[in-house]
Amino acid sequence: MVDPQPLVPTAEATDRLLDGVNALLAIGTFDTSDTALLGQMVASLADSRGMVRLGLVEAFGKIGLPAVPMLLEGLSRHSNPVVRRSCGKALAKTSDPRAVPVLIEALLHDEDTVVRSSAAGALAKMGEAAVPQLIALLTSEHSETAKGHAAWALAFMGTEVAEHLYTAYTHPAAAVRTAVVAAVANLTQETTDDRAVALLESALTDSAPGVRAEAAAALGTLAHQPAVPLLIEQLTDPSPEVRKTAALALAKIGDPTSLGPLEAQLARESGELQRVVAMALAQLQKRAMA
Repeated sequence: MVDPQPLVPTAEATDRLLDGVNALLAIGTFDTSDTALLGQMVASLADSRGMVRLGLVEAFGKIGLPAVPMLLEGLSRHSNPVVRRSCGKALAKTSDPRAVPVLIEALLHDEDTVVRSSAAGALAKMGEAAVPQLIALLTSEHSETAKGHAAWALAFMGTEVAEHLYTAYTHPAAAVRTAVVAAVANLTQETTDDRAVALLESALTDSAPGVRAEAAAALGTLAHQPAVPLLIEQLTDPSPEVRKTAALALAKIGDPTSLGPLEAQLARESGELQRVVAMALAQLQKRAMA
């Protein structure tokens, strides 16, 4: 943030700029080597109108790779957080792996929380090029907020990173395995690959309670009926969090064979956990009577 920044263009100037850019893009005559024009577009991202900023972001997406260096400069150096946020969103439109290191830096160190979120969103669009750095971040000494952003980015990358996720599940760090389970749970919405559900079922016996709880929650959300016997076993897990999550997952799946095991768990638990189990049991009983 050391360079002086240009004055924010007026609303009228920005409107003329955006109209002109869109007209050139429409007829295929936009000069992608015109760095002055690209710089004006970045400066105009400071506009106070959200729809105008969105229009500029969309235009950057159409320009594509030639816009990336200017957007990276804006993300890493511009003093206005509104501009940095929009640069991150525009980089997401380009899916250019060159942006990964700068986006990681923004995610970790930008002073603006929305910029950090924009960087995470852009990293999710970078695909496999961003996976190694995101996994490394999960095992670093950085804040839990940054690690949460990294896990979120991994979770929303889609099927193109499936093989990386399956491989990463063997990682010794529980934080990585937990993030992988969450990401694979999302994959099950997009793929018919049986390995996704098999990994979630296997994760129920992971050595880390957080991984087991994440897997139970995922299987409940998926309403995966074949997992019911496995989830019933988790009702006696040493971890209270796993037992709670398994009970809620069984309630979501709604298999009546869970009634007896949940009643037995209700008698074993106390305090807040007992109340959660009672709620899960009541939900399941209601479904059984419907």
